[in-house]
Amino acid sequence: MSIDQLLHDEARYCSFGDTVHYIEPPKIFDRCEGSYLFDAAGSRYLDLQMWYSAVNFGYANPRLNEAVKRQLDRLPQVASQYLHAEKIELAKRLCLHNQDKFGLQGRVHFNVGGSQSIEDSLKLVRNASQGKSLVFAFEGGYHGRTLGASAITSSYRYRRRYGHFDRAQFIEFPYHFRGPKGMSKEEYGDYCVAKFERLFESEYNGVWDPKAGQCEYAAFYVEPIQGTGGYVIPPRNFFTGLKRVLDKYGILLVVDEIQMGFFRTGKLWSIEHFGVKPDVVVFGKALTNGLNPLAGIWAREELISPKVFPPGSTHSTFASNPLGTAVGLETMKMLAEEDYESMVMAKGEYFLDALRELQKRHKVIGDVDGLGLALRAEICQEDGYTPNRALLDRMVDIGMQADLLVDGQRYGLVLDVGGYHKNTITLAPALTISHEEIDLAMKLLDQLLTRAVRG
Repeated sequence: MSIDQLLHDEARYCSFGDTVHYIEPPKIFDRCEGSYLFDAAGSRYLDLQMWYSAVNFGYANPRLNEAVKRQLDRLPQVASQYLHAEKIELAKRLCLHNQDKFGLQGRVHFNVGGSQSIEDSLKLVRNASQGKSLVFAFEGGYHGRTLGASAITSSYRYRRRYGHFDRAQFIEFPYHFRGPKGMSKEEYGDYCVAKFERLFESEYNGVWDPKAGQCEYAAFYVEPIQGTGGYVIPPRNFFTGLKRVLDKYGILLVVDEIQMGFFRTGKLWSIEHFGVKPDVVVFGKALTNGLNPLAGIWAREELISPKVFPPGSTHSTFASNPLGTAVGLETMKMLAEEDYESMVMAKGEYFLDALRELQKRHKVIGDVDGLGLALRAEICQEDGYTPNRALLDRMVDIGMQADLLVDGQRYGLVLDVGGYHKNTITLAPALTISHEEIDLAMKLLDQLLTRAVRG
C-alpha cells in the first residue's frame, strides 16, 4: 500500500486521541536497527530519543529479540492465576537489587504499562494511609494520562475534559536554569526544600494537623530527573533534604523511574544518585526494550505484603505476561554481565562535553545538562534564555526531511521535544550508541541549528 493511501486511511480510521503528529505529514517508518530508523525509501534517521527511552538497548537488539523468540516457541501465553518461572525470577532480581541498594525488603507487582502501574501505586498508597487520596507531586512532573495518573501530572490539559477528581498539590521542582537568580544550584535545592517544609509550620498552611500529628497528604510522587518536563537534573543535595521532611511527617516517597530506569542515568534507578531510600518504585519502558508491554511497582514489604495488600487488590489480564517477563528477565541478566554504570557514565560525559562545545558555536542553546545518557539542550532566543519553541519546531521538521549531509551520506535526525516551554531537546540515545555515532549526532545537530536559525 502506498504512503499516501496509508496516511489517508490513518486520517479516516485511527483515533487521534493516542497520538500527536509532530510533523505534517507524519512519518511512516519501515524498519529499525541499533540507533537508526529507516523509512520505506531507505532513508536513515539517527534516533536520539529512542521511543521516549523505552529502547535503551538499541533497536532490534539481537539478544533481547532472541529471548522473545525462545519464549514464543515455549510458553507464549498463560493466565495470570497460574505461575511461570520468568515472572518469579524477574521479580526476585528486582527485589534483590533494591535490597542491596536500599537495605529494604520488598515485593514486585507487574502491570502492562507505566500509567497502569502508577494507578497500582495509588491504590497501594491509599491502602497504606487508610484511604487518604491526596498526594504531592512536582511542577513539571509527568506520570501518565489515565485518570489517576493525570491527576498527579502537572499539565492541566490532560485533565481538562474529564471532570474533577483528587488532584495533586504541585510543588516547585529545583529547575536551576529558570530558578531565582543569584543562587548556586545547591542553594536553590535547599531553598526549594525550605519552601516545601514551610507548609508544615502551622495548621493554617493547609496540609498538617499538629494536634493529631497527621498530614492530609499520603505520599510525594517524584521523578528524580524530570522526563517530559525537560530532563531537568536537580541539585545533588535536594532529595536528601526532601526525604528528611517526608520522614518527619510520615509521608511516603514514591519514585517514578518509568523513563529514567534501567541505566538511562548510569544506574538501574536514577534515585540511586541521590542517597535516599524510596518507599515505592514505579518502573516500565526499557525493562523490555519496547518489545512487549510490561511495567510494575516495587514496594517495601510493610506496604505490599499479602497481609496488607491481599490477592485481587489490583489486576490486569496481561499484567505478568510470559513474553514480557521473559525479555525483562533477559534484560536484567544482560545488565548484570556488563558494567553498564561505567559505560553509560563515560558515554554521557563524552556526549555532554560535545553538547557544551556545540553550545559555544550556537547562542540559541541556552542550557545543556545531563546525567548519564539523559541529556538536555534548551533552545532559546539569541539572549540564551528566552524560550524559542518555534525554532525547535523548525529543527524537528528539518530533521525529518532526511537530507542532512555528512561524509557524502544523507541522514535524518529524530529529536524529542520537552520542557516547561516546549523548547527543550530531551536526548535519550541508545545506551549502545558508539562514540562515532555521538560525533555524527553533533555534526547533524550543528547543521540542523544552522539551517533552522536561517529560517
